[in-house]
Amino acid sequence: MARDNSGYRMWNWLLILVVSLIPEYSQPELAPDALLIQEGTASFYGRRFHLKRTSNGEIFHMDSLTAAHKTLPFGTRIKVTRVDTGEFVWVRVNDRLPKNSRRIIDVSRAAGTQLGLIDDGVTKVRIDVENPEEIDRLIEYFGDDPPATMRLRPVEDAVIPPSLEIDTSIPFF
Repeated sequence: MARDNSGYRMWNWLLILVVSLIPEYSQPELAPDALLIQEGTASFYGRRFHLKRTSNGEIFHMDSLTAAHKTLPFGTRIKVTRVDTGEFVWVRVNDRLPKNSRRIIDVSRAAGTQLGLIDDGVTKVRIDVENPEEIDRLIEYFGDDPPATMRLRPVEDAVIPPSLEIDTSIPFF
């Protein structure tokens, strides 16, 4: 005596359909330049300033991963990427550049070594922050007067519709 499995198959198919409609909850994707805040020229500094006091009061160590920037708040962690090679390093801002400097950032000798900057002296770089919350913090920090050379805009989550795949090879009834 054969069993009728058509009801079982229908419920299986409906379950697959319902599960495929549930959106995937994952980290939203960001545009490649969503965390980019500045582009320009970088150099490094080292021996002459080693063990001297920085603008925020710390003692500069050329072997630490730190940087001098004109306007970013002290303590800000940024990713400095060499445009021509893609090499990058994460640094913490603990010093100031002169307002009239043509460079956007000076990195410590250790950071310059990681960027392959020691032989070149200067190079084009891009500066990114860690996450969208850091962009929001900088927007709040600068208020209505952000630096003209800095790109600060809120990052919005991308709306990505869930993919819907229906297996039509399963008989409906």
